[in-house]
Amino acid sequence: MNTKVSIAGVKLKNPVMTASGTFGSGMEYAEMTDLNRLGAIVTKGVADKPWPGNPTPRVAEVYGGMLNAIGLQNPGVDVFIERDLAFLKDYDVPVIVNVCGHTVEEYCAVVERLNDAPVAMYEINVSCPNVKQGALAFGQDAKVLEETTKAIRAVAKKPVIMKLSPNVTSIKDMALAAEAGGADAVSLINTLIGMKIDIEKQTFVLANKTGGFSGPAVKPVALRMVYDVAQAVQIPVIGMGGIASGEDAIEFLLAGATAVSVGTMNFIDPQTTAKVTDGIEAYMKRHKVSDIKELIGAVH
Repeated sequence: MNTKVSIAGVKLKNPVMTASGTFGSGMEYAEMTDLNRLGAIVTKGVADKPWPGNPTPRVAEVYGGMLNAIGLQNPGVDVFIERDLAFLKDYDVPVIVNVCGHTVEEYCAVVERLNDAPVAMYEINVSCPNVKQGALAFGQDAKVLEETTKAIRAVAKKPVIMKLSPNVTSIKDMALAAEAGGADAVSLINTLIGMKIDIEKQTFVLANKTGGFSGPAVKPVALRMVYDVAQAVQIPVIGMGGIASGEDAIEFLLAGATAVSVGTMNFIDPQTTAKVTDGIEAYMKRHKVSDIKELIGAVH
């Protein structure tokens, strides 16, 4: 059975990756799961300088998933290179770095800093607020998204994945804008925006009031968006949103995703990625599928 897939020339031994922000940079999970079994490790968001993140409380459990308003807390690209990349070099797995920024210049600064580092691809988090556009996220305006993609693509020496926000009128238009800007792939979905209120205290549960909603409950929305995007663009699509099992992953592959990312379930069971990989292989055996590529986009 062949489970290998390729995204923009980067070969993955299987299509199972981690979703940014749910797996640290791999080090945090290394004692609990075999990192070498992953198709790729996608790191937590990295900025050009340290970000403190949002005030607490910033995580809340909700029915079918969780809300988070971490605010992309991270130690900055220099610490990331010295500590996290140094750790990951001992593993036989492609590293995809999630990049965040408040301006196009900040995104480009991180990419340029990582160009000569042992990194396979960049995943650009366009759900960050754009300080020059009245805090509207980069991924919520097609023209801004295309221009941002173009600027990053111009300085990047590695393939660029644009991570799309679902909090838009048409995810298809955003994917087409990323493709027009030169993106090598798109990944989706990032979190939906949600809220939780404590009715006894009559106050917001999260200090930020709103947070990103993720987990099994978002899967039907994510699946529909992945299908829409896969029908619209010619570049590879990486699907994510509520994947908890091999069966979930197969749905995304059939809808047109070349690879999938496991996110929130890593918090519940650190072995989820391995179980998803096993589940995909079991499905392929059961259905006598010799090459995983036969499944990608098989449902039109």
